[in-house]
Amino acid sequence: METLQTKQDDASEGPVEDGKKLKQIVEILGLLEETHRTKSWILQEIKKEGLKILIKPTMNSYDILCRCKTDFIRKLLRFLKGDDIDNLEDSQVHTKIYHWFFTDIVAGSNPSIPTNAQVRKIKVLNELISQTTPFKNRDPSSTIILPTGDGMAIGFGNSPEGPIQLAVELHQALSVYNQAKRRNDKLLLRIGIESGPVYFVKDLEGKDSVWGPGILLTRRVMDLTGDGQIFVASRIAEELVKTYPKYKDLLHPVQTYETKYGEKLQLYNVYGDGFGSKVATRPKTISYNLQRSVRAPSSFSFNEIEILLEVTDPTKMQTHHTWIWDIVNISKEPKSRILYYLDGQVPKDIADLNLTVTDENNNRLEIGDIIVNKPYHKEFYVLLDKPVLPKQRKKLKLQYDWQEPDRVFLYKFPSGAKKFNYICTVPKEIGLKNRVLKVDIGTGYRIHASPPATIKRLDDKTIIIWGRPNIIPQDAYEFHW
Repeated sequence: METLQTKQDDASEGPVEDGKKLKQIVEILGLLEETHRTKSWILQEIKKEGLKILIKPTMNSYDILCRCKTDFIRKLLRFLKGDDIDNLEDSQVHTKIYHWFFTDIVAGSNPSIPTNAQVRKIKVLNELISQTTPFKNRDPSSTIILPTGDGMAIGFGNSPEGPIQLAVELHQALSVYNQAKRRNDKLLLRIGIESGPVYFVKDLEGKDSVWGPGILLTRRVMDLTGDGQIFVASRIAEELVKTYPKYKDLLHPVQTYETKYGEKLQLYNVYGDGFGSKVATRPKTISYNLQRSVRAPSSFSFNEIEILLEVTDPTKMQTHHTWIWDIVNISKEPKSRILYYLDGQVPKDIADLNLTVTDENNNRLEIGDIIVNKPYHKEFYVLLDKPVLPKQRKKLKLQYDWQEPDRVFLYKFPSGAKKFNYICTVPKEIGLKNRVLKVDIGTGYRIHASPPATIKRLDDKTIIIWGRPNIIPQDAYEFHW
């Protein structure tokens, strides 16, 4: 958790109950978009004012502003507008929080698809939505329906359950519809769900329209989904689980995604019998390679690290990983467990990795608490057979199987290592793209590492060997084969 220190004791006001303050927050978020400012700018202004606000890394701009006091909100708005905000009191803008369902047709605007086929899919989508229970039972006075060309946004003002019920029923109806259709005629959707405020404005014809962070954020959630997926953002997910515990089994957390505006979103993948997709899309705006960070706790340093990769199935790039750690307890207390971080390029459950850890006597060690079991990221503790005392050494061997279709492996060192060796064995028929790059994790900048890797060519396989002494903390290297 990030804490912004202050000269005040507590600048947080918690949930926004004041309608006037909510209007001001909505207007600030709109002005941030117009002026290309992000959450970072808000955090800078909070620091300038010396405010003390507890901020979670996954909080977005709206959540942060809700925690700020009204006078600070007024000051931000005054700055962004460049005038006095007192006129806001006379504004006729009506603001309300809605629970949003946002969907569009996958490849709905593809110019290679005939126009009549696109129109037919839009008509089918409208018909299927109209037959769902949430749509039939909606309260027209508290529901917003916004066609978006090849999709639709629907805001439910009375219940956070409406969007997820609609998504589930729509997917189940789609499953039946698509069964009898050829591939190009199937209707494929992506769906995003989130809660957030909007305000009502008049369009050029004097009709009511809506705009604001609620619908904008939901659109961004949808933009991160793939074919047949339903993603739910954290705000509405937490409310659903709290109010309707039955949804807990449908909401599967996936790693934090980042939008093109720099907002970090903790998302949940919704799937079950006849709806959703079990496989979550890899983030599109976060560099995968830079997220591959496997490290030991700072309580340990390394005498030596040896990483052995062996491609066992070249058709899938199935790779057997062996990590040999020679560690030293550099803390002042005995340590009875060690933390591992694993990342992969295809979605896997931890139970499917054939994961084993053994000690120097080849005794198999027990996997303790599994902290994270996301499709592309795992965190877990390994329980040592007996505590490692201060300054005592321990040798561990981790082995697991994971596909590497990108043929890239990145290793980051949070602790120093006196010696590091990397050996990659691949079948002879694989055309190598051998490279070893040093990576600046902060910027993503890569340079060729020295010395270059050595290649040994045998009758049935090729072996790539690279190593160097005195690795310093935070070094990162990327290996291509």
